[in-house]
Amino acid sequence: DKLREENTQLKAQLRYRDKKDNQPYFGSSTPSSKLKFKENSKEENKKKQGGAKLGHKGQGRKLWDEAEADEVVDLRIETKKCPACGGKLESRGIDYRSVLDAVLVEAKKVLYRSQIKACCDCKKQVVQAPIVLPKFKYGNNLITNAVIMHYLEGVPIKRLVEIFGNGVSSSGLIKIFHFLADKFESVYEQLKIDLRSEEVKHADETGWRTDGANGYSWLFNSKEISLFRFEKTRSSEIVRDTLGENQIPGVLVVDRYSGYNQVPCKLQYCYAHLLRNLQDIEKKFPENKEIKSFVKDFAQLLAEAMKLRNKEISDKKYHKEAQELQEKILSLARAPAKHCAIQTYQNIFIENENRLFHWVENRDVPADNNKAERELRPTVIARKVSFGSQSVKGAKTRSVLMSILHTAVKRLDDQTIKQWFVSALEMLADDPSVDLYAILRNI
Repeated sequence: DKLREENTQLKAQLRYRDKKDNQPYFGSSTPSSKLKFKENSKEENKKKQGGAKLGHKGQGRKLWDEAEADEVVDLRIETKKCPACGGKLESRGIDYRSVLDAVLVEAKKVLYRSQIKACCDCKKQVVQAPIVLPKFKYGNNLITNAVIMHYLEGVPIKRLVEIFGNGVSSSGLIKIFHFLADKFESVYEQLKIDLRSEEVKHADETGWRTDGANGYSWLFNSKEISLFRFEKTRSSEIVRDTLGENQIPGVLVVDRYSGYNQVPCKLQYCYAHLLRNLQDIEKKFPENKEIKSFVKDFAQLLAEAMKLRNKEISDKKYHKEAQELQEKILSLARAPAKHCAIQTYQNIFIENENRLFHWVENRDVPADNNKAERELRPTVIARKVSFGSQSVKGAKTRSVLMSILHTAVKRLDDQTIKQWFVSALEMLADDPSVDLYAILRNI
């Protein structure tokens, strides 16, 4: 019997190795950016056609009138003769064409002529100075566009130089970025303190190179705060430095990375990661009936737990369904199993019960860590384009400015991020000692 069991396991391992040779290095956890190719579309998706059904009246394109248009351009026919036959042309009215257009983001040279007056009594001079940052040749609009495009949209600095043109240089942009990071550093430190008091927090990390060396991009976020850290290490000391060592309120949603184990608050493990781990077991032993049955039942419960929070039901009904799901999950985790792979997976839920069911007690706590992973995704794209930070100071600047911008975006309602940042620069230019944290807090 032992030999048969060993033979079955060895065959399963061989199948797993054969599949692994044709699969990505990290298996089901491999990010899409590292996939060599993507699967072809399914047949049912290929058959789907765009547009409305035959015979259905189309919606058409909505035109806007002169009151809605930002600009009205009159196009006039200057000639009085027909270009085809030379006959006389007569007026037949006006045709309208609605077009969405954009102004090119190009630097323009501006010369401010500041008027100077002097007091007839005390001889003191009064100058109407432009509202721009002192000792910098770049205006507030150009700086704002550069900061947003680089740190929010992931456009490389060299590409920014090509877009702006007209004398804008990489060194000039880098200098202004470092200057702004120094100014906003106190705000960044205050965001750390604010994050600790948030009821629901998320954390995740991904690779990021700094000065050619491997490192990590950390993200700690909540509903109104985003805190980025670009560090050389993945050590738990980053977590301790961010969230502190004293007990803090709330729940931190994470994957099962051990660096978060010493966090001074409750932990909620991500069910999406656990679901992938569960599906990997079936891939490793595809012919085992016990594993197939276990994976099918357990995967359905995990999926229901992740979807439950978004259902349009009352809180009372939510808590009732959540408790029922918890009982089913624990019942399946404690059920007797023969296969060691199932037992190992069951132990995760038995040994970490206090880190798996905070979503049952509090509807605001999700059963997955999608909030952090989705917000970290643009950083992964920026990593592919820029290949990381060129210096430690550049990584620190990126940490500060990305945190400020992403936090501001979460808090803005009617005002756009561009309008807010231009306003903040004008306040800073007018008064270098202005409280920048108050500007962010009072959005």
